[in-house]
Amino acid sequence: MATRTAEITRETRETRIQLKLSLDGQGTAKIHTGIGFLDHMLELFARHGFFDLEIHATGDIHVDFHHTAEDVGICLGMAFAQAVGDKTGMRRFGSFHVPMYEALAQVDLDMCGRAYLIYQTPLQPGKVGDFDVELAEEFFHGFVYHSGTTLHIQVPYGSNQHHIIEAIFKAVARALDQATSLDERVKGVLSTKGVL
Repeated sequence: MATRTAEITRETRETRIQLKLSLDGQGTAKIHTGIGFLDHMLELFARHGFFDLEIHATGDIHVDFHHTAEDVGICLGMAFAQAVGDKTGMRRFGSFHVPMYEALAQVDLDMCGRAYLIYQTPLQPGKVGDFDVELAEEFFHGFVYHSGTTLHIQVPYGSNQHHIIEAIFKAVARALDQATSLDERVKGVLSTKGVL
């Protein structure tokens, strides 16, 4: 089996990001974005998805966290697109629900090459620590459009901002683990068109 890994370096006037990803890992993470809450989310994302993930990001966080959060999402999306390659033998779809105390995150996704994000949550404007809660959505926009994933995130209920976002990251990780898993029954790619 080919090694399903990726290395991404992206540099703009606002951020510089280096990222390494292994889809078939143990869930180890070395994360430094300069944003404590985002580091926490990415560490648990790696752990629950069984992805080995290293990210070192520097950005204009003296302005705010927007550019760094969005660009890390972009780089993670690029890494998934690179690591899955032509998607031969891959299950393609993933679904997972994660309860986090009072919150429930429901995630369904298709790594079909067509980017689309549905993001329905009860999150209200505010912060978790220093992290603006709306940046979670910006992160997933970046991920979706650079991985070519159709991603539906729904949180039907929840009141604690931290719990809601953490449940989302865990559910996305588990759904991605399903979707990127290989199935010996899949010959070529899982599509009647023969390509994804």
